[in-house]
Amino acid sequence: MSEENPPVTTLPEALPDCDLKGMGVLVTRPEGQAGPLCDLIAARGGRPEPFPAIEIRGPLDPRPLQALLDRLGGFHMAIFISPNAVRYGLALLGERRWPPRLKIAAVGRGTALALEKAGLKAGIVPKERFDSEALLAAPELNDVAGRRIVIFRGNGGRPLLGDTLRQRGAEVAYAEVYRRLRPAADVEPLLRRWRSDIQVVTVTSGDILDNLAAMLGARGLKYLRETPLLVISERMRAQAGKLGCIRIILAQGADNVAVLRALCAWAASETRL
Repeated sequence: MSEENPPVTTLPEALPDCDLKGMGVLVTRPEGQAGPLCDLIAARGGRPEPFPAIEIRGPLDPRPLQALLDRLGGFHMAIFISPNAVRYGLALLGERRWPPRLKIAAVGRGTALALEKAGLKAGIVPKERFDSEALLAAPELNDVAGRRIVIFRGNGGRPLLGDTLRQRGAEVAYAEVYRRLRPAADVEPLLRRWRSDIQVVTVTSGDILDNLAAMLGARGLKYLRETPLLVISERMRAQAGKLGCIRIILAQGADNVAVLRALCAWAASETRL
């Protein structure tokens, strides 16, 4: 990291303390990644209901990525889109060392924390909203003409970040280090108890919301529209609105602290009604 762009130390935020009063919360994170959020919900008197609506796997053919990673030292900046981009991207590095002069940017707080746990620090992290739009507003990403930038992401991610950086004169390469898949699941057991057990649904990406709507089918989509839905961005709020969802809760990020804070605020508002 250069002195002009010092690493950002991303400390975990204090966890909100509240009583979720038995609220049933559908947690749609991938299998193996929902546990910490479910534990936080249960510790505050909620009833977490894990239902993975997305599956994360490594790339089918890692050979093109290996060639890209071999020339990682030739880039000026690496952007990580998600904690999964960190997990799968750094695993693919193998025995390679991270180039010490390669600047790192993270789209969100959870991604920055994942980098820190892996021994790397992001010098560029949005301070409030945590999405591509907020990252693009960072001063360091405005003057990128002639810069070579690699974006670690999943397959078929949003084009906004790369397209905008190219418009600003950067040379952009994608390291698509994981795949997003729709799980095959039997939704009938969930639908049979939805109205009694599910009071809030949490979705932390547009892909998860699309998958969930498709997995639930016509009957389940009716239930989803009737249930308060937690999303993490204005873009996702609009996406939920197009699905017919009416009661939409907006969290300020996809990390567990932001989701839990939004759930606590919602529970408090429901108590006052």
